[in-house]
Formats: sequence, structure tokens, C-alpha cells
Amino acid sequence: MTNARRARPELQQPQSGTHLRSPIRHVLVRPHPVLARRAVEVDPRDPETLLLAEALVATMRTSPACVGLAAPQIGVGVRVFCMDITGHKKARSCAGLVVMANPHLTNSRGNAVMREGCMSVPHVTGDVARAAEVVVEGVEPGTGRLVRVAADAMEARCLLHELDHLDGFVFVERVVDAETDLFQRRRYE
Repeated sequence: MTNARRARPELQQPQSGTHLRSPIRHVLVRPHPVLARRAVEVDPRDPETLLLAEALVATMRTSPACVGLAAPQIGVGVRVFCMDITGHKKARSCAGLVVMANPHLTNSRGNAVMREGCMSVPHVTGDVARAAEVVVEGVEPGTGRLVRVAADAMEARCLLHELDHLDGFVFVERVVDAETDLFQRRRYE
């Protein structure tokens, strides 16, 4: 081990492969209070926002079942999230890797019920009704460029799930009936 590695223990944390500079962050589990608070807007051009975005992507990529992650899930109460549903069996639209700061829903249509899971509620899935089609706009961290994603099916659901995290909600609060719509996971990865 080099002296530089000894002097900087944060470099010894697991790394993500794609985002080598970004240490993998611990994902908070419900009922952690950060998960129940509305996140605040952030300056998308701030270098710290870009570092946060990179850490979100790196952390998301470490779990094969994870398709999205919001900043509150790693203990940072700001409005930043990432998602990537590439290759998901229930995907129709697919924008690839999406990272947004200060996102907001601009349009929604239809209704669909689908099973959801979450890294912050690790052993439960649930049936949640959400809009079937959405348009979400936000800002790309580091650039200030406007990002607009029009999505349906799984991608729309993922966008709404991450927006919920930014507003202080987890999916179990969206199930219609906890008696019939929540299920223990058969296998947790």
C-alpha cells in the first residue's frame, strides 16, 4: 500500500468501477428521519452537487436490482436523484442514465398499478398506483442544462418513486391497503 493510500483512508472504501472517484454510500433504511423530510433545492452548478450525483450513480450501480436512488436515501436532504432502467424487463421507454437536480413533474396521464421495491425498505414490496405516463424536468448537475424526460411504464414509475423520496415519502406510504398490497420479498439482493 502506498503512503498516499495510508494518508487518505476514504480511498480504501469500495469503489464503483465506472465512477472510480465516488465512494459507495450507505443507504438509509426507513424509518430514518431524513427519509421523511422534504428535500431542499440545490445549486446544480456547485461542484458538491456534481460529486453527490456521482456518488448516487456509484451507489445505485452496486445493487443489481436498484434502478434509481435519491439523495435523501444516502442521508443528503437535497433534490438530486439518478435512475437507469436500461435492460429492465418491464421497461418500454428508456432514457438511459438520468441524473437530475431540482426535478419536478410537469405532466402526468393515466393510471397503472405495479409492484415496487426500494433499497430503503429492503424486505418488502408493494402494489402502488401511479401515473402511467409522465414528463419530468430538472437540471443536469455540473452543467446547468435543462433535462426533460417523457416516460411511460417502468420508467415513469421510477421517476415518480424518486420524486416521492425528494418529497419525504417512501412507496409503502402509497399502497392503497397495507393488508393486501404489501408483500415480503422472496429474495433480497
